[in-house]
Amino acid sequence: MQALSGLDKLVKLDFERCPQIHGGFVHLRGLSKLEALSIRCCQCIMDSDMEPLAGIASLKELHIVCVYITDYGVSYLRGLNKLAVLNLEGSHVTSSCLDTISELPSLQSLNLNGCCLRDDGCEKFSGLTKLEGLNLDSCKITDDGLAHLSDLSDSFVLVLAILEDLNLKFTSVTDDGLKTLSGLTCLRSLNLDVRQITDSGLAVLTGLTGLTHLDLYGAHITDTGTKYLTCFRNLQSLDLCGGLLTDSGVENVKDLSSLMFLNLSQNRNLTDKTLELLSGLKLLVHLSVTNSCITNNGLQYLKPMKNLQSLDLEYCNVTASES
Repeated sequence: MQALSGLDKLVKLDFERCPQIHGGFVHLRGLSKLEALSIRCCQCIMDSDMEPLAGIASLKELHIVCVYITDYGVSYLRGLNKLAVLNLEGSHVTSSCLDTISELPSLQSLNLNGCCLRDDGCEKFSGLTKLEGLNLDSCKITDDGLAHLSDLSDSFVLVLAILEDLNLKFTSVTDDGLKTLSGLTCLRSLNLDVRQITDSGLAVLTGLTGLTHLDLYGAHITDTGTKYLTCFRNLQSLDLCGGLLTDSGVENVKDLSSLMFLNLSQNRNLTDKTLELLSGLKLLVHLSVTNSCITNNGLQYLKPMKNLQSLDLEYCNVTASES
């Protein structure tokens, strides 16, 4: 680590699986041009290791995937005014860390996947006026937490207006909570891999016509609910794997002509008719229909899909000779 101190032109530095670097970040203080720092799977890193990072004013991107980092460690980041990307995935931080994070004026992307955030404190996102991407995957966020997003001041409404990427996977958000998201007109990517989401939740999102990526992997969407998908004409990627779809529901997917990635796995009632309906999706690059009733006879409908590069037929009724 001491040998790095003289690399004054270093712009990017990546530590991964380095088990003995605790205490070594003091040697990074002089790296005045360092813009990107990644620390992953280095479980020797503690809060005290964060203190030297406060002096690297040039940092624009910081990834700290370390379970022992807490709110106290994050407090050292206050003053990194150029920081645009912050990844704290898996760290032991709570909503209190937002006291510091909300003071990062350039922050555009924030990943809190697997952290200990709860509803209390969500209002502190209001300081992030440039936030475009927010990952709350597996946080203890409920409808009450999302409600803060609509109950706050006009300045926070502006924050929401520029959000482009929102991940609520494995949270406790329900259909009622999704009403908060109806005003996110710039949203492009939305992950709702949440068991509590049903057709009713999808119905309140139909105004998000700019969506290009929608993940409903574990949501309980039925054939009836797929009619709301027709509002998302710009979709390029769709995951719909709750197990409740039949060929009838695919009728509402077949006209999403911009689709490039489609995952309909785990829907056991899909038959060869599904492949016939999808045969007009000429831009499709990836298709998954695992654990369905697709047979050899259905494969003929794949021929028009000239751009198809990846096809997953695991646990279907397709024989080796025909596939």
